[in-house]
Amino acid sequence: RTIAMVGASTNWARPSYFAMKYLQAKGYRVIPVNPAAEGKTILGELCYKDLASIPKTITIDMVDCFRDPKHIVPIAKDAIALGAKVLWLQLGVRNEEAREMAEAAGMMVVQDRCPKIEFSRLFGELGWHGFNSGVISSKRRAVGSNPEASKAKAGDNKDDAETKKPTP
Repeated sequence: RTIAMVGASTNWARPSYFAMKYLQAKGYRVIPVNPAAEGKTILGELCYKDLASIPKTITIDMVDCFRDPKHIVPIAKDAIALGAKVLWLQLGVRNEEAREMAEAAGMMVVQDRCPKIEFSRLFGELGWHGFNSGVISSKRRAVGSNPEASKAKAGDNKDDAETKKPTP
């Protein structure tokens, strides 16, 4: 459960900082990669200049890229060399050459998605972040609960006069 975040920022107002902090809170170890911040600590983790600089003692499961699409091919090559299982390209980032290369090496590739948003979507937390989840309530739902299932269950118990027979 270790993610190398290429393009991680020391600036708390940048999306990569938010994503890193969120993923750490969910139990992932996130290793920041940014040549401008090499040697600095971001959210308690030492930052490396590139993927090749990460010590071999750290097993990287996923490489999350906050970089322009034109910079993705060399990152994909480094991710393959590291033995990462997933190459994740952030919102707005697509590179077909890198995708083909990574998939040919046996990696799973996700493009134009944010792991923070996808985690929230899959575990019912999007409403907590200000997204319209379709639920109007002053209470937070339990993580992982499905409001649609609750609606369907409530619909099964309707008191429908046509289907009920009066008792004599």
